Amino acid sequence: MKPTTWYPALLVVLTWYVFFSLTGCAPVISKEIRDKVSEELTLSEVAKKPEAYKGTTVLWSGLIISAINLQEGTMIEVLQKPADFRGKPKDVDYSEGRFLAIDPRYLDVAIYTQGRMVTVAGEVRGKKIQDLGEMKYTYPLIFAKEIYLWPEEREERYYYPYPYWDYPCWYHPYRHPGW
Repeated sequence: MKPTTWYPALLVVLTWYVFFSLTGCAPVISKEIRDKVSEELTLSEVAKKPEAYKGTTVLWSGLIISAINLQEGTMIEVLQKPADFRGKPKDVDYSEGRFLAIDPRYLDVAIYTQGRMVTVAGEVRGKKIQDLGEMKYTYPLIFAKEIYLWPEEREERYYYPYPYWDYPCWYHPYRHPGW
């Protein structure tokens, strides 16, 4: 077989590979919002002076602590976690604090439950002071433009019966099909 005959097939395979590799790792927040994000701005900076950053677009991720439906929309309390390159919260024991995200839509709080991972892109609107245990906590308040709720990662359990019941009948450690 001449090398020139398989070059087109190789080119097609490589093109598909590159296409699926790039689309499989795409960020979950739209490009137009990501272009407006102040990437150097961290939650800890905004938490110190939230009023100074009003109108700034941020992109933060974390774990949902609680969600409640209000007249203005759904308010989600989020424990911030560092994000990976796609915006997904990393599973680490580090956080810069908490923030509140208000989405003007109705989001079902039975779906947006405690412990779910979320990525929020929105505009800083100031601060809100609420009780956190027995203390007052100042939350940066974000008006959400986009929210991505990450799918739940479920651990699948496999049951391997002993001693291999109904394993393929042609093989069994204790019997032979011809016996």
